[in-house]
Amino acid sequence: MSGMSALALAPSVAPVPTLETLRHHVRAAAARRPGVYQFLDDSGRVCYVGKAKDLRSRLLSYFSAPWPESKSALLIRSAAEIRWRYLPSEFAALLEELRLIGRLRPAHNVRNNQSHARLVFVKLTSGPAPKLRVSDGTRDHGARYYGPFRGRGMAVEAVRTLSDLLGLRDCAETQPISYADQASLFDAATAPACYRHELGTCLGPCAGRCSADGYAAAAARAADFLEGRSAHPLDRVLEGMEDASAACAFERAALWRDRLESLEWLFGAAARLRAAVEGLSFVYGVKDRAGGSDDRVYLIRHGLMRAEAAWPRTPIEREAFAAEIRRYTHDPEPAPAARGAADMDQLLLVMSWFRQHPDEFEHASPYDRWVPAG
Repeated sequence: MSGMSALALAPSVAPVPTLETLRHHVRAAAARRPGVYQFLDDSGRVCYVGKAKDLRSRLLSYFSAPWPESKSALLIRSAAEIRWRYLPSEFAALLEELRLIGRLRPAHNVRNNQSHARLVFVKLTSGPAPKLRVSDGTRDHGARYYGPFRGRGMAVEAVRTLSDLLGLRDCAETQPISYADQASLFDAATAPACYRHELGTCLGPCAGRCSADGYAAAAARAADFLEGRSAHPLDRVLEGMEDASAACAFERAALWRDRLESLEWLFGAAARLRAAVEGLSFVYGVKDRAGGSDDRVYLIRHGLMRAEAAWPRTPIEREAFAAEIRRYTHDPEPAPAARGAADMDQLLLVMSWFRQHPDEFEHASPYDRWVPAG
């Protein structure tokens, strides 16, 4: 033992593969088939997940990407290992990529890619004093999201108008909240953190100027407006326009008109989106694009993939899939207007897929075609 060197006693460490080694592995093993792939760093953690219609071509493209300006070149140089898995279609690969990103949360994945860069969401936050804000993504799993909408400027203006009319706060998430019915008799009076309470555009939950129930009711009215259950506060805007016009206060009337146009845009855009999502309810059949026998059917309900199965070929398989359809379609409730982050990501995927591949609607069929009568 005394004759052994410290180097001999040290644990062996496998060398990090070179780019040429990784390229040779892809060339030797990757086929031109749809699938998902993962880049692992030298500690074995998944640092990036991707999908491809043609795995071989996609993976080889990383090695020819210009260095150092290309993101692909940076990604392949962060990889110590590449793994991939074949899937029967590009659509199946898209779904699996989304699942893997949600489960593994790789460091180099950007949740909102360039195809969604122009889309925004209206976010109703969680917590003791919810507020509305316009968001580029759907990262907060505790919030409710509405959208997606096109037109950041219009969305920002509409959210500001809706918040002002309902008295919702727009301060930082870290702002302490102190409701009037939660304060102690010995607590000193607190001044509002901004001027909006004095202007009548915020209920002042930061300074005990409203009750918890009163503020919750205002937040509920915002949700009712965005979900189409109520047009309030459009009625208040119309009254303001009429009063200003009757008083010949034309500048004030113009301000009310601008508010009306802003809220009408948001109300109409949300209604059109609900109608579009309602139409994304069908069974989508996808053939194995690799020429195999792994054909699949997807039960899509209100834009979400509720069930997936191998194409039913026997009576038992058809009945099992029909039972899944009945399970998810027995409730006649309309499509929800508000969604959590995970559901919104999947909705975006489904909407984007059929927008980019409208011919795929030819492979969609109504539920009753799969469910036996009676």
